[in-house]
Amino acid sequence: MTIHLRPIALAVLLCFSGGLLANGAPKLDPKNFDTGTAACDDFFQHANGGWLRHNPIPAAYSSWGVFNELSERHQKVQRELLEHDATATQPVGSNGQKLGDFYASAMDEAAIEKAGIRPLQAELKRIAKLKSVADLVGLLIEWKKRGDAVLFGFGVQSDLKDANINIVYATQGGLGLPERDYYTRDDEASQKLRQQYLSHIERLLVLAGYKSAAAKSDAAAILRLETRLANVSMTRVELRDPASNYRIVTMAQAQALTPHFDWGALFDAIGQSGLDRFSQSQPAFFAELDKTLTDTSIATWQAYLRWHLLRQSATYLSREFVNEDFAFNGKILNGTQELRPRWKRTIDQVNAALGEALGARFVAEVFPPEAKAQVLTLVQNLQSALKARIEKLEWMSTATKQQALAKFATFTPKIGYPDRWRNYSALDIKRDNYLGNVRAAIEFEARRRFAEIGKPVDRAEWGMLPQQVNAYYSPVKNEIAFPAAILQPPFFDPDADAALNYGAIGAVIGHELMHGYDDRGSQFDAKGNLSMWWTAADRERFEARTSKLTSQFDQYVAIDDLHVNGKLTLGENIADLGGLLIAYDAFLLATANQRLATIDGLTPNQRFFHAWARAWRRLHTDENLKLRLNTDSHAPAKFRVLGPFSNLPIFHDAFGCKRGDAMLRPIEQRVEIW
Repeated sequence: MTIHLRPIALAVLLCFSGGLLANGAPKLDPKNFDTGTAACDDFFQHANGGWLRHNPIPAAYSSWGVFNELSERHQKVQRELLEHDATATQPVGSNGQKLGDFYASAMDEAAIEKAGIRPLQAELKRIAKLKSVADLVGLLIEWKKRGDAVLFGFGVQSDLKDANINIVYATQGGLGLPERDYYTRDDEASQKLRQQYLSHIERLLVLAGYKSAAAKSDAAAILRLETRLANVSMTRVELRDPASNYRIVTMAQAQALTPHFDWGALFDAIGQSGLDRFSQSQPAFFAELDKTLTDTSIATWQAYLRWHLLRQSATYLSREFVNEDFAFNGKILNGTQELRPRWKRTIDQVNAALGEALGARFVAEVFPPEAKAQVLTLVQNLQSALKARIEKLEWMSTATKQQALAKFATFTPKIGYPDRWRNYSALDIKRDNYLGNVRAAIEFEARRRFAEIGKPVDRAEWGMLPQQVNAYYSPVKNEIAFPAAILQPPFFDPDADAALNYGAIGAVIGHELMHGYDDRGSQFDAKGNLSMWWTAADRERFEARTSKLTSQFDQYVAIDDLHVNGKLTLGENIADLGGLLIAYDAFLLATANQRLATIDGLTPNQRFFHAWARAWRRLHTDENLKLRLNTDSHAPAKFRVLGPFSNLPIFHDAFGCKRGDAMLRPIEQRVEIW
């Protein structure tokens, strides 16, 4: 699920649609069902059809579901805290001062409107003064030093083959459209989108003060340059292979591949003069990038840099820039009809800049220690269920099982929030400079990460904020993490019956555990290193089973004639299927000595499956769904219910599915992995 906060607020969070049982436990609301659709024909519609009919996508969103509902409640908590910080007297240099001043600077629309394009004028003038390749490379190095993502990716992560050490990764990038296929496809819709993209570039350049004719010419040159980069970029499917993102080179080797880009100067600039090795991934991309440095005119490079400066800054500028950015990225790409209120957009930026400072306040409001203890018990039951499944696998040899169990033994669960919060003392935030604050936060994070190059990985650090409604698995740390924000109703509630908790958050926990054994995670060993620990025969058997899942999802038509990409979504589909199985096993383990009752006409097993289906109820605009099919490693929500359930005999038994029913796949097509 895996992408990177007072008593009154808590009361808001604990209210959720669905009603209550007599003892206060959450109830599955039959108004959300579609009883006219049989469970064994289309369980997504059966479980969610009523909700789908009565919950249209709000105009400010491109999709709408449980994750959005929960995020909305959390944003109200965060807003209350930030508004308090922005109006109260805060000690200078405190997190409260920084949170309050950042929020106030972003909410000061009058000052932002008055400033217009001025916050970018100094950089636009610097771009205008470029005269040579050396000037161009010098400016790119300055931007990389401050954490700018322009032209190519440049960041710090664990060494994939020595997971205890942080190294630098240079990766493909430089595109303004969501991914490379938007440049390479030649169908009518793709051609139309590129024309809309050209118009968008022109309009932003004109807003910045450039003449219309020049903007039109520059837009065409920018698209040609980005298309060159796209043509040598790997696809999303290719990038799913960890090896495609790892290619260790010496400084001399990097310089030989890209002789016109001064890597030594870049590493000097970030304080790493002695570094002599890093990962320069996707060599075809970097070879072509080097050619563009010399065979592309300085005028085109100036246009390209102006464009990317504007596109990355537009949402922090005056209304006309914000509206133009939304017109393309919101309306055209995602089908969103209205811009979200400023306070909601501001909270996103606060989280990007000072996320853990706000997160520490958030968890104090919404996630008490007793809830954390209960979730830990859930995790322990899920881990026990996973271990038992590995031990019982018939298709895996003893040698590979031993390695799988060794990896299992090093799993680390992280629940709720970090044990140690980030120190923001070196980040200077001012009340009167919104874009300056955004830039300062990006540069602060870049400096923090660059300082970790060559140092041991901080395994206590989280890769997600506690106020994010999400969860993740890290293969290099072999850890699963569940932020406090997702450990709320309807995913988890201390008063819910076990079937609902295990069917929702239990299966999410199972999903993240199974990422350690999906097609990518299974390439990392117990220490988090990229290392094939399988026997050749076992790996072949594993891939034969997962290929059936790829074929299954390839057959699903999401919209018009567009199918789900089974290869792109394979890892998530493996995790869903396996996660549900171990969640169900854990549910049986947790309730082994209990006599479970039928509630509202639904058996415990039926409630388990309803809980998962409820978690994934979601609507998309047509545009957003098409975008996700191209870029998202998750299948659309509907198929995250239909796909795994149709493979599970425990589901078929729970609802009495019979041969010929759509939700019961024939035995010869059924997928069994973990």
